[in-house]
Amino acid sequence: MKFTAQQIALLLQGTVEGNPEAFVSGVAKIEEGKPESLSFLANPKYTSFIYTTQSAIVIVNEDFIPEKEISATLIRVKDAYSAFAKLLEYYNKFKADKKGISSLAFITSNAKYGQDVYIGEFVFVGDNVRLGDGVKIYPQAYIGDDTVIGDGTIVYPGAKIYAGTVIGKECTIHAGAVVGSDGFGFAPQADNQYQKVPQTGKVILEDFVDIGANTTIDRATLGSTIIRKGVKLDNLIQIAHNVEIGENTVIAAQTGISGSTKVGRDCMFGGQVGLAGHLSIADGVKIAAQSGVGSSLRVKDQVYMGSPVMPLSEYKRMLVYMKRLEQIANKVKELEARIEGTSK
Repeated sequence: MKFTAQQIALLLQGTVEGNPEAFVSGVAKIEEGKPESLSFLANPKYTSFIYTTQSAIVIVNEDFIPEKEISATLIRVKDAYSAFAKLLEYYNKFKADKKGISSLAFITSNAKYGQDVYIGEFVFVGDNVRLGDGVKIYPQAYIGDDTVIGDGTIVYPGAKIYAGTVIGKECTIHAGAVVGSDGFGFAPQADNQYQKVPQTGKVILEDFVDIGANTTIDRATLGSTIIRKGVKLDNLIQIAHNVEIGENTVIAAQTGISGSTKVGRDCMFGGQVGLAGHLSIADGVKIAAQSGVGSSLRVKDQVYMGSPVMPLSEYKRMLVYMKRLEQIANKVKELEARIEGTSK
């Protein structure tokens, strides 16, 4: 399908500079642009490519000032990167606009679903499930009893949603994700064996939450594990029972959060961060990759790094000394030798 510069500008609330009837049928990096492709320029490092790209249309920031002639039609917007991301989101929704229910899906008689849903082959939909309008459930997904899924949410192939889970609108749950499995609760016994503690709670995902492939979110022992509005979780993340993650927090791959830890809103965690249980993380905290968090972080908007974690400024100072450890050790040995010689 083809779109003109004028149509794209209307969608992005931008202005056209060049031919408003220029059209595109695909997207490309600006350095790899081809005829009928759409690109964007946000990083100044790539500015040189705008003069040579073959892309028909390029999205740029409003304040971009060309130094040479440009053959492409420009669409000027406030933030080229965000605008391009918005456009890709529309493009993906257009491509994934599936509707209908496969005859090979199993849906219990008392499950309810709204308009324009898609339920693919070998999907299981359990008792008393409620699916909103436009929900899409791809093949081989499992939707457990009493689950509620809001309008426009997408559940990709092979994802497993355990019973009683509540999922808001416009969420995305990627392939292989498991939402609502038992929390890791076992009580040690006198004979060194472990008695399983029943996990009777549930998981709540609020609106606009993204769950990456093979990420797992455990149900609560009592109450709820809660992922607040706008949270984005990467692939291969473990969220334990009774964890709460605040609005618009983003967490990169292979991070693990232990039980009953509360993470504030607008936080950012790098990959492979580990958090112990029963902690409190303040709003706006940023934690660098591979950091280990063993105690609560109560200062808002602070940046942390290391294992054990510490404020970034302290970590950098420590790193300076770490790089000089061998030199310092040799100096200590030299001083010890002098002291020993003097004492004789």
